Amino acid sequence: MDDLLSGWLARLANFNHCDLVDILAHVGSEGRYVGVLDFGLEDSVARRIAAVTRTNFELVHSLTLPAATPLEAALTAQFPFQKCPVCSVRGVALKHWRRAWAFDCLMCGAQLNPTMPRPDIVKPSTKILRRARIGARLLKAAVKGNNARQIHRAMRGVAFAMAVTRFRGSSLAALQGFSPEVRITCLEAICTVQKKPLFKAARIMAKVDGTAKASLPKGHLDF
Repeated sequence: MDDLLSGWLARLANFNHCDLVDILAHVGSEGRYVGVLDFGLEDSVARRIAAVTRTNFELVHSLTLPAATPLEAALTAQFPFQKCPVCSVRGVALKHWRRAWAFDCLMCGAQLNPTMPRPDIVKPSTKILRRARIGARLLKAAVKGNNARQIHRAMRGVAFAMAVTRFRGSSLAALQGFSPEVRITCLEAICTVQKKPLFKAARIMAKVDGTAKASLPKGHLDF
């Protein structure tokens, strides 16, 4: 089941014509931010939620994000940075939307959008989106397969893309942030650097400036 506990409770609250905070208050968790429930749910709280919602303890726990490797956990956002433009209208919140490699909604197939979109965003070309989608799949495969070589290569691509976009922050922030330009460029770079040296990848993605060139490791400045 891919439902997140926070989304499930929100839909339940809406069905019962009340607010989510009312349900949380009823189970004694009114002082907690609802997003925390998706990660660290105490057994006592899970039992109270199960009792209030008339379901079972196991189901409630299944709605939280499961244990993962340190890298997979790091690439799972602590906040909802993207959502499905179709499913979210119905109050749905799914686990895979929190993953850094999630690109399309697995429920309806729509491309995921940032939860805090800017009106001045320019839609990327079909070619860029295609490469970014492939990059997302490659990142997922590398992390899920715990392939150190592919993970290293993917994150080098991310580091390079951050230099191209002049992003000031961590690679995790770049992949899980609200800026689609940075995130899509990072995912596109993961795809592009798979079969090409980084400098050649740069020529495909964008005109490389001094900052980007400085980010390229020695030995990758070949044409």
